[in-house]
Amino acid sequence: MNRISLKRLALALALSAAIGAVQAGDGAPDLSKLNGSLVAEAGRTYGDIDTVNGAITVEAKAVARSVETVNGAIIIDVFANVQDVSTVNGEIVLRNGASARSVETVNGAIVGVSNLRVAESVEAVNGSIELGAHSSIGRDVETVNGNIKLLALTVGGGVETFNGNITIGEDTVIGGNVTVKKPSKWGMSWGKPKVPRVVLGPNSTVKGNLVFEREVELYVHSTAKYGKIIYLDAEAGKAEALKPVVFSGKEPDFK
Repeated sequence: MNRISLKRLALALALSAAIGAVQAGDGAPDLSKLNGSLVAEAGRTYGDIDTVNGAITVEAKAVARSVETVNGAIIIDVFANVQDVSTVNGEIVLRNGASARSVETVNGAIVGVSNLRVAESVEAVNGSIELGAHSSIGRDVETVNGNIKLLALTVGGGVETFNGNITIGEDTVIGGNVTVKKPSKWGMSWGKPKVPRVVLGPNSTVKGNLVFEREVELYVHSTAKYGKIIYLDAEAGKAEALKPVVFSGKEPDFK
């Protein structure tokens, strides 16, 4: 996950906002401010759109290069086409038919409705990711502390989390591994850690393996397809057995 670019985002946006609105090299106008929301109007073409304290809306069928804020939500409306979408503290909503090169947030959810096209990765740190039907993600879908829910779509790379649940919904195809990483021991924790839940729904396919570096609850539909289950004891440096709970309905009967 590209955390370095997110850490630098606040500084970069503050500097760019101080400059004010300018013209992009290709003649499309940039939109930039320090405090306040921005709107890219429907059907128009823009360069970079950025603010520090405010939301950004890219209206239907608008085209933009980067769309970035620090403290605010971002909405990419129906059939809008942007390149890089990122915020630090805010939700990102991708409406029907929206397309982007990459999408990332630190503290906020990412919600994609349907028919999305993301050429590279979708990433969140402290927030969930939920992406809807008939969508295509070119590379990876990743969180640290958020749940991942993928519904009837295609992911070219893998799916990864440290502390979130993962739901690979009906008819979803994952090109790489589904991975639950072992969290670092840095920091304080109270009580028993939450055990992530991983579900492979009806007719779902994971072309790679299911790789677990920590304890998980694994539920697999009888029609789901996947490679190997690799359950790693990271401290002992060896693989252990993990038997999935097989179910046949739409959803498993959770314990």
